[in-house]
Amino acid sequence: MNQLLKLPRLATRAFTTTARQMKNRVPEHQKLFQADNGLPVHIKGGTTDVVLYRITMTITLAGTGYSLFWLLCACQPTCK
Repeated sequence: MNQLLKLPRLATRAFTTTARQMKNRVPEHQKLFQADNGLPVHIKGGTTDVVLYRITMTITLAGTGYSLFWLLCACQPTCK
């Protein structure tokens, strides 16, 4: 019974805590992505962006190849 009386107080405490102030990093990112260094925008973020781009392209090409393979298999006549 005592636990039920504490529940509303605990619930409101969880939602009323103050959030820590975060530093505004938008100007830093704007300088990074607007710099004229000859790189495409999807690679300007660094190594992480390059890895994510390559993984995405690999998955896309593999999925396209897999779809074309099964489309070719579906087009072949079946022997009875």
